[in-house]
Amino acid sequence: MTAPRHFLQLSDFSRDELEHLFARTRWIKSEFKSYRRYWPLVDRTLAMIFEKQSTRTRLSFEAGMHQLGGAAIYLNTKDTQLGRGEPVEDAAQVISRMVDIVMIRTYEQSIVERFAAHSRVPVINGLTNEYHPCQILADIFTFAEQRGSLRGKTVAWIGDANNVFNTWLQAAPLFDFKLNVSSPDGYAVDAARIAAVGRNHVETFADPMDAARGAALVTTDVWTSMGFESEGDARKRAFEDWQVDGEMMRAASADALFMHCLPAHRGEEVTAEVIDGPQSVVWDEAENRLHTQKALMEFLVLGRIETQ
Repeated sequence: MTAPRHFLQLSDFSRDELEHLFARTRWIKSEFKSYRRYWPLVDRTLAMIFEKQSTRTRLSFEAGMHQLGGAAIYLNTKDTQLGRGEPVEDAAQVISRMVDIVMIRTYEQSIVERFAAHSRVPVINGLTNEYHPCQILADIFTFAEQRGSLRGKTVAWIGDANNVFNTWLQAAPLFDFKLNVSSPDGYAVDAARIAAVGRNHVETFADPMDAARGAALVTTDVWTSMGFESEGDARKRAFEDWQVDGEMMRAASADALFMHCLPAHRGEEVTAEVIDGPQSVVWDEAENRLHTQKALMEFLVLGRIETQ
């Protein structure tokens, strides 16, 4: 039996494979928008395992699998034996004998890695504390739709060096762009991660305005990510100068885009002027989770299908 491919972090795929996903995304999205049925995954089943709450991840995977002709099953760890201490390895052995692909949204990266190591079918990381690869697939595809290639351009990350940022960091050398990052003291990116990527692709800034200057894309996330709610008040104080506002967007490139993985807190990490303004593409970005993940599932289950 051939070992399945998994998508546990962005760097699991090559640049060529990611570009293939984007080509398939464009075609699949066009078919969907034209009301042409495309059901390559008829009689295939996706198991969606959630330990963390979700809106966009659940809806995009569940709707996406249905739109590809397959079925999706929602499993919350609180309602399964996983919530009662069943080993991840045992659950993987059983679940992967009953479905064709698995998506997991959980806390620790080690959980998806342990599950994948014992799974007979492809496993997708729907989000962990460390990485959010499906989000960055949608973000880069959205930028390409709006502005073309990111190659040689600058992306500014303003705020917490969290799971979304860690995935942007992996994307920078893969797609050959520069990543500027500015985070408050105590919340900065790990130096080892920067060293692994190299200074040609990432630069840190004490002042968020300097990070945004000339950027083609400015992006951020909530100040308090899921699982860190107890730090909420401290984070609000630490991050108060790391808000993306109109002044910061004016410091970026004249045609810069703004992105946010959502949900957003207007008045905290971003102002209403920006997220609801003309440079914001957050709704296209959110929709593209659906289409990029359909291309991802097609690739993992069926292999490479060339777009005609």
